[in-house]
Amino acid sequence: MFIRQEEPKDYDVVYRVVKCAFENADRADGNEQDLVNALRKGESFIPELSLVAEVNGTVAAHIMFTRATVGNNTVLALAPLSVLPQYQRKGIGAALINEGHGIAKRLGYEYSVVLGSAEYYPRMGYAPADLFGIHPPFDVPRENFMACRIIDSAADISGIMRYASEFNI
Repeated sequence: MFIRQEEPKDYDVVYRVVKCAFENADRADGNEQDLVNALRKGESFIPELSLVAEVNGTVAAHIMFTRATVGNNTVLALAPLSVLPQYQRKGIGAALINEGHGIAKRLGYEYSVVLGSAEYYPRMGYAPADLFGIHPPFDVPRENFMACRIIDSAADISGIMRYASEFNI
């Protein structure tokens, strides 16, 4: 497996990867692939944090972290993480999250927030976001709205998470 920054030549294949990854997901709204396209064009996009994982030269997965805010603090929104079904449960998603966290740390981002599986993300260091003082901007089960402190010495924060406007597509 090889993880690298997504490039414009990957956009079409990433669109298909995201669409396929969420086709049979328990919690999906069907527009995750369109969200990725919209986020790339927005101000919250961070090219260094849009990554693909290749397996034998094939793009098998994609992850995107974008800027969001909690109060006056900039945080990251992890969304979406997409792994083709045939490559799931092989550690590719975890590798993408770890690589993303490493890059985010080098770039100075202190927190990552995700709305996702309460079974999966805690294995990657995520915990209910309210433990960090981060609250969702909408009604969502506590166990699904999670955060991770990327930099151990990060100051405590408090407030409501504000996603990039593209999340409203």
